[in-house]
Amino acid sequence: MAKPIPRLLPAEIAGVIATAWDDHPPFNAVLMNHGLTEGQLVQLLKRELTPNAYKLWKVRAHGARAAPAARRPAGRTPFR
Repeated sequence: MAKPIPRLLPAEIAGVIATAWDDHPPFNAVLMNHGLTEGQLVQLLKRELTPNAYKLWKVRAHGARAAPAARRPAGRTPFR
């Protein structure tokens, strides 16, 4: 089972959700920017999003893959 989600302010929750909805693979970006693990992110999104929005995010998140560095455009980092 994942660690409990730390208490976050509404603005922080909005930032986590925005990062997770980004087109890049969300788990590493959320971990680096907000300190949440994959399990904590899933728990947070299940709690905060509507069931339909969570299902859409899940499909997007599992379909997204980071491009290898050789194929990534010059100057583009994997995260914002």
